[in-house]
Amino acid sequence: MIKNKLVFNDSPDWAFDLKKAKGSIIWTKDGRELIDFTSAWNVVNLGWNNEEIAEAMAKQIQENVQGILWSSDDIQVKYADALTKVLPKSLNTVVRATGGTEANEEALKTARAFIGRKKFISFRDTYHGQSFGTMAIGYRPEFVTAIEPLVPGFTQIDFPQTYRTDKSPKQVLKDFAAELESLLAKKDIAAVVTEAGIITGWGSTYVAPKGYLKLVRELTQKYGTLIILDEVGTGFSRCGKMFGMEIENVVPDIVTFAKGLSNGAVAIGAMITKKEIIEATIGQTNLTSTFGWVPVGCAAGLKVLEIHQRDKIWEKAQKDGKYVMNFLQQKALPHPKVGDIRGLGMEIGLDIVKDKSSKEVDPEAAKKLVSEAYKNGLHIVLGDGGNIQLMPPLTIEKGRLDAGLDILISCLQTI
Repeated sequence: MIKNKLVFNDSPDWAFDLKKAKGSIIWTKDGRELIDFTSAWNVVNLGWNNEEIAEAMAKQIQENVQGILWSSDDIQVKYADALTKVLPKSLNTVVRATGGTEANEEALKTARAFIGRKKFISFRDTYHGQSFGTMAIGYRPEFVTAIEPLVPGFTQIDFPQTYRTDKSPKQVLKDFAAELESLLAKKDIAAVVTEAGIITGWGSTYVAPKGYLKLVRELTQKYGTLIILDEVGTGFSRCGKMFGMEIENVVPDIVTFAKGLSNGAVAIGAMITKKEIIEATIGQTNLTSTFGWVPVGCAAGLKVLEIHQRDKIWEKAQKDGKYVMNFLQQKALPHPKVGDIRGLGMEIGLDIVKDKSSKEVDPEAAKKLVSEAYKNGLHIVLGDGGNIQLMPPLTIEKGRLDAGLDILISCLQTI
């Protein structure tokens, strides 16, 4: 729709105009105060308009605000060094980007050039960006008929989720392994594109069985295929570890970041990979970005990194996530329209269904829950189908977290 001369992919009836935001609170132009359980979809992990980040940006603005394609600003060098130091040693080379879409496009090009294969394995109903290449990763063909053809070469398979299935997690993983290996055995796949065991971008919050990412790593290594790990949603403490790859201690060949990279202060993204991969492909992939890593964005990124490490934000996310999961399992799961509570860290799905036996989603009931929560002072967002993906700022105070949960449980009674 078009509103205030701006184009929105979707704008529900309860959508509001933002006046200001601070920490875990949003104020709307019509005077409402909302506890935020969205973090602008995993962006403001350190809370809205973090003062430390703003101060770091203000300081940088007095020095320099724009980089040069064929050169580097000192703060870009400092940030690249700091970011790679908190990652596994082999992930030591940074490609600058403006966001997740660009970073993932860089990753796709690099994988094709390095391996010399053209095909990818990816998962349907996942989100990795809005370009022709990144939409091909996870959008079903029937969703994009108006803009087809997308970039060819993607084989989409079902994500090995553990909810909408009658199989045990062990059987889910076993069946997935057989399917993945049959595709990889053809030795024509450049890379497997995946998140770290949970779907964040599409909003289904589907969780894979334990051992998922380790299995993908083992099979890709066996058949000479790369892993492109999209950490746009799972990175920066969201899932209870600094990065999602740490959950199973798996090192990908290429990793992409955005969203929480600058805590939403500046559009910034990164593709990080191994030096040998870049050395073998440089000049073949055109990894240039006019506004990738503007100095002000790097100043924000450095401060974000400092805060996460200094305060061990991932520990709070893990603790609060367990608390929220336990609370919802006790208070929400008994509700006849709540099918499942699932997630990792502070990325939690509340699945709204027509009835528990069929597990059929109920989008209208889910929309009503979002609307009722808004009326009562809680900002939540509808993800895929009938799933409410809960993503509070990781710095949220205990009192406000409890207040938001109480509103959520109260509003459940209206659907």
